[in-house]
Amino acid sequence: MKIRIEIFFVIIMLFFCWVVLFTRFPFLWKAIGISLYAGIILYSVAELWLQNRPVPNTLLWTCLLIFVPVLGYIFYIYSGQLLFKGELFKSKRASDRELFEALGKNKTPVEMPSILNDHQRSFVSYLERVTLTNQSQNTRTKILKNGEATFQEVKQRLKEAKDFIHLEYYIFRYDRLGQELMDILTDKVKEGVEVRLIYDGFGSFALSEHDRRKMAESGIKIHPFLPLRSGWFTQKFNFRNHRKIIVIDGEIGFVGGLNVGVEYLGEDDRFGFWCDTHVFLEGEAVQTLHAVFLLDWKYVCGETLFEDPRYLQPVPLEGDGLVHVVAAGPETRDMGDHFYSMISCATESIWIATPYFIPNQAIMTALRVAAKKGIQVRLMVPESNDGFLTQYASQSYFPELLRAGIELYTYQKGFLHKKVIIVDGDMASIGTANLDLRSFHLNFEVNLFLTATESIDDLVSHFEEDLKECRRVRPVAFYKRGLGVKWKESFARLFSGVL
Repeated sequence: MKIRIEIFFVIIMLFFCWVVLFTRFPFLWKAIGISLYAGIILYSVAELWLQNRPVPNTLLWTCLLIFVPVLGYIFYIYSGQLLFKGELFKSKRASDRELFEALGKNKTPVEMPSILNDHQRSFVSYLERVTLTNQSQNTRTKILKNGEATFQEVKQRLKEAKDFIHLEYYIFRYDRLGQELMDILTDKVKEGVEVRLIYDGFGSFALSEHDRRKMAESGIKIHPFLPLRSGWFTQKFNFRNHRKIIVIDGEIGFVGGLNVGVEYLGEDDRFGFWCDTHVFLEGEAVQTLHAVFLLDWKYVCGETLFEDPRYLQPVPLEGDGLVHVVAAGPETRDMGDHFYSMISCATESIWIATPYFIPNQAIMTALRVAAKKGIQVRLMVPESNDGFLTQYASQSYFPELLRAGIELYTYQKGFLHKKVIIVDGDMASIGTANLDLRSFHLNFEVNLFLTATESIDDLVSHFEEDLKECRRVRPVAFYKRGLGVKWKESFARLFSGVL
């Protein structure tokens, strides 16, 4: 009901703006129009103030509502203001909580291995308390570097599927790579394997109606997450599903930074070489990763698969550390807190690789304080980004990082898209979430948090290899950048909340 009221307000405002500015209606009509417009704006400002947002954000939206006619109000309602009232994704939030709580009750509590040190125990305890998912000692992970290794493994595992294949992607292109995967999936359908695919309505915008129909006709069950045509009317247009998940037979899974498209193989001239990281996992934690998909599947089409026990039957095996699958999104908004908590546990080093560095104030403060305490802080970002705003918004944080003594590196070989945080060489996060405000507040994401696993050694090794392809940003040279560049940085930073 609330959503319809907001849209109704937009229609009223547009109508009376037309009456006031472009018609010769009597003065009374125009006075009524101006009064209604002012009433809607004052009502919205009052609601905004009652939400107790950060003061700068409140003042910014207040000025936008008052001084930018109509467009300011449209920007406001599509910024997620209903999210603050708990009205967006209410049903999904309830379903998620119900399923994850049920899974947690059926699991034996994990006793922390004796080899964990104090800061590892602190972070593991934090995740156990604040997330609805559990740590697993009965999971193995393998790090897959870049697209060639990742999709070689993906294709092989898809061909071995016997019961079902579930895929979820932000970007799914029907190019050469997409067609190769579709050929495999079509063959598996013919063998009696169930295949389901969720794609994001915006990220996979290039997936044509013909391509979708071809997939459906081959027997693949396919649904969009937040299709664009309905997003405008539900105020969900700005919220996207950024997850990349594959679950096969409930036994193995994939998650990480790679979507489906030839650019992720380094075959796009615009980006060139593509540096990325993905994870293959098998064992108990696959159940949690699968639960994330099943909940998203229910949300997009209403089918409740998790009531069938064959979809959520854990397949534990001996692991070498702790693995924790953590889903986050607009309904929880916790991923930034998880990153902050892990960073704050550091005693020796913090290594971060991310394509987009647009942190919240808490993470920025944690990094600065860590560097000043003598902890080695390294940040790796692309030399050139895939957009003007993301490029200069990320760069706007460089001066503060350099003043704090943080080592800043820009990747030169191609486009850096990996999303990795390594703390003290024995804790790590890898998954779909970038270190930016969009991943913290607007996107549905899923990450693995690893503690004392052998895979962390591989992440460390890959980070060191990628450093060889980087240029270190030196303070003296950076501060000599021109005034025009500084203006671009300041302008782009204004949009940091939605990048």
